[in-house]
Amino acid sequence: MLIRKAKLSDVEKIHELVNYYAEKGLMLSRSRNALYEYIRDFAVAELDGEIVGIGALHILWIDLAEVRALAVKESLFGEGIGRKLVDFFINEAKELDIPKVFTLTYQPEFFGKCGFDVVDKENMPHKVWKECIHCPKFPNCDEVCLEKDITK
Repeated sequence: MLIRKAKLSDVEKIHELVNYYAEKGLMLSRSRNALYEYIRDFAVAELDGEIVGIGALHILWIDLAEVRALAVKESLFGEGIGRKLVDFFINEAKELDIPKVFTLTYQPEFFGKCGFDVVDKENMPHKVWKECIHCPKFPNCDEVCLEKDITK
């Protein structure tokens, strides 16, 4: 399996996977326009030439980035694809000298296994909530916030 930065030619597959889970209420929907705009945030997991996992590392400030839009093809759950994508993003954050990475998720157990700790989302900086206004659940977010200090 190959983990690589996304290319513009990957947008349709990224859109398909993100919106599959968005329709289930498990992540925020993304328009093609947003995917093109943030393509540099995204990475993909490729298996035999097929995109089987996606995710993004979005930089918010000098000391904080978010793992977002993490999704793996349902038939490949438990194969370590999500973990490899998270590791890719953690390494990317380290290369950029970003000390903390967080996520808002319905899968806290998964991120806990990746070394993230649950934190009170009310204590997160306001800039974290910039995209939340597009969510149908705003302002009653039921996602769990987890954070990882990657300086340790």
